[in-house]
Amino acid sequence: MADAVLWHTVLFFILLSSHSVLAQVSYSIPEEMVKGSKVGNIAQDLGLDIKRLKSGKARIYTVDSMEYIELNRERGSLLIKEKIDRESLCAKKTPCALHLQMILESPMERYTITVEITDINDNAPFFTTEEIRFEISETAVPGARFMLERAMDADVGTNGLQSYSLKPTDHFVLDLQNNAGGGKPVEMILQKPLDREKQEKLTLSLTAMDGGEPVLSGTVQIHVTVLDANDNAPVFTQKLYKASVYENTPKGMILSTVRASDADEGTNRQVTYYISNKEEEVNEMFIMHPNNGELILKQQADFEKTSHYELDVQARDQGGLSDSCKVIIDVLDINDNKPAITVLSMASSITEQSPSGTVVAMINVNDPDSAENGKVQCFITDNIPFIITSSSNNFFSLHTDHELDREKEAEYNITVTCSDEGVPSLSSSTSLRLHISDVNDNAPVFERNNYEAYVVENNTPGLSIFTVKASDADYNQNARVSYILEESTVNGLPVSSYVSVSADSGVINAVRSFDYEQLKGFHFRVRAQDGGSPPLSSNVTVKLTVQDQNDNAPQVLYPVQTSGSVVAEIVPRSADVGYLVTKVVAVDVDSGQNAWLSYKLQKATDRALFEVGAQNGEIRTVRQVTDKDAVKQKLTVVVEDNGQPSRSAVVNINVAVADTFPEVLSEFTDFTQHKQYNDDLTFYLVLALAAVSFLFITTVVVIISVKIYRWRQSRIFYQSNLPVIPYYPPGYTDTGVTGTLPHMYNYDACMTSDSRKSNCKYSTLGGQSVLVMDRSFTETMQRAMKENNLLENPGFPEMVSICFKYTFLLRLSIVQRL
Repeated sequence: MADAVLWHTVLFFILLSSHSVLAQVSYSIPEEMVKGSKVGNIAQDLGLDIKRLKSGKARIYTVDSMEYIELNRERGSLLIKEKIDRESLCAKKTPCALHLQMILESPMERYTITVEITDINDNAPFFTTEEIRFEISETAVPGARFMLERAMDADVGTNGLQSYSLKPTDHFVLDLQNNAGGGKPVEMILQKPLDREKQEKLTLSLTAMDGGEPVLSGTVQIHVTVLDANDNAPVFTQKLYKASVYENTPKGMILSTVRASDADEGTNRQVTYYISNKEEEVNEMFIMHPNNGELILKQQADFEKTSHYELDVQARDQGGLSDSCKVIIDVLDINDNKPAITVLSMASSITEQSPSGTVVAMINVNDPDSAENGKVQCFITDNIPFIITSSSNNFFSLHTDHELDREKEAEYNITVTCSDEGVPSLSSSTSLRLHISDVNDNAPVFERNNYEAYVVENNTPGLSIFTVKASDADYNQNARVSYILEESTVNGLPVSSYVSVSADSGVINAVRSFDYEQLKGFHFRVRAQDGGSPPLSSNVTVKLTVQDQNDNAPQVLYPVQTSGSVVAEIVPRSADVGYLVTKVVAVDVDSGQNAWLSYKLQKATDRALFEVGAQNGEIRTVRQVTDKDAVKQKLTVVVEDNGQPSRSAVVNINVAVADTFPEVLSEFTDFTQHKQYNDDLTFYLVLALAAVSFLFITTVVVIISVKIYRWRQSRIFYQSNLPVIPYYPPGYTDTGVTGTLPHMYNYDACMTSDSRKSNCKYSTLGGQSVLVMDRSFTETMQRAMKENNLLENPGFPEMVSICFKYTFLLRLSIVQRL
């Protein structure tokens, strides 16, 4: 044929479970085609695009590695790569075919190609010997048979050996017999008695012809020598002998014994045995003992090379008479070949989110043994997310069993072991390395669920406060973490105006200097975001606590220091030891030990008369007051906190030692003019003071009643057995004699929303009155009232302010008039 003929179209397409496609196409071509001849268009026959052949890196794979066919990816054609000799490739085997695999990648696909090699009549029949010689007794009777050598023809079918012809046919004719083995033994039959006296030697021509076009033939000469007196030929006891041998049987083993008998006497009865086959493989494998007919194994058989032998054995007597028989030897297979593993295609890496069933490798396993010895099963290492399946005979696919996780295992060394079913079983193994590439499937994770950070107030802007740390289980860019401060507000300002976060290190820096007295702490959130696409993130809450520093000196609330008027405490001369003159009331806006205050008397007009309580600031008499003591006493008290270093405040206190108010006025006031007394005006002022005081007391009683009612309601709602702990504002106590403000004093304050108009009055139970006007004191009291929720009731602040204000004015007027 000039061109390859498409024998069959695509027979079937099977979708494999491993996502590889298996299809089969067959071609038929004659042998001896020249190199480069076209076999067929595989792309067209399989319905594939030429681009697919290029992108898939299509290639041809053969099990025996003999490359007779090549693939032209540019045209999609199969071409003859090497000239094919069918006789060398398959010998007598029919049909003769090449089994090819076409492998494509991305995705992996496999196609089976069968190319049948048809025979052409390129071999003539031939005889292995140049001549055949017989010695036949003249007493041979007609019908005597003489086995002739068979001709050989490497071709098969009609091109193989078909017929024989013998010339001349005066004494002999040919007899061709078909036997079970398919061969045609050739026998020459004597049809006319020989007469040695007439013709001692005969020369015949045996011609073997095939059935090709044109007919080819081969000829051998037969020389017959006519002998005397041996008129009985040997006869075999049976015409067919059968034996079997395992391929591992050692050489020298007797496989079978043939027997032939001759009715003659003497030397004409002696029979010699020999193998008449001329095939080289037969002569190399077996030998026949010429005297006893034992068939001996010359070397070990190999089932994978030849599994069946047919031997033609002849028995000849001394007179040249002979008989023939056939010996059939079957070679039995043993499991002597391990499976051979060939990796057809292997992916070097896959992503961890590859779907279950993704093909990662295709392998071919070949075991030349037969039956159970050639059946192969493959398995892989346990406890890995892969399975191996067989798509067809001896072809296996390795694919994922479920989704992979690079964070658990970044690389797999997969050992594929293939075992046959022989006894004992033989196996082979190969290792496949597969890298799992990362995808961004893990968000950053902080080391803690939340963080607490501390910073001392009055810090330097830019100070590093704390470090948050997050880790990401992914790899490379997907694991690169950046830190971002989430937007929020603190006291109405963006949190970014307080702190900042380093994007690379997670270091939290202060943007401003903090003041504990204004801001004691706040919360903010930090987001950790990786560098994947799309990025993943997680949040964490950071609690920042501002720690106090001793940066505030104590503030004296009482007595109020004035500059325009004389302020004095009155001590009667009848006062006993321990008489409470007054109490220094001071606060410190710091916290902790920075707000722990202590009092000490720095100097005094008479240090032996007064002392100051170190903890409560109470000024008391140390001894009995006498008439000799000066009326005007001046004390200086220092208030110190417990900070490091400590801060202090100084307060000056005027004390009048006198029994009457005029005596005090004469000592502390310069009378330059006489005061006019108006009794009517005084009466009305006292009356107004009483009315306002009554209104104030009524309001306070109502508020206290409401508070008690709400407290009782909360007790009923919670039904709690826990003791009720009273609440006092920070920095204040109420413990009778040790607190900051003892019960024996009354403090009347007038507060308004404008602190510049606020006033405060202090009075003792004894009737002594001291007027105090100080802005810082009113602001401090106003904060204390807010902390106790007294200013949260609508209308209450204004009402209290009015009451305090009028009470203050009325008392001031009364005092001035007195």
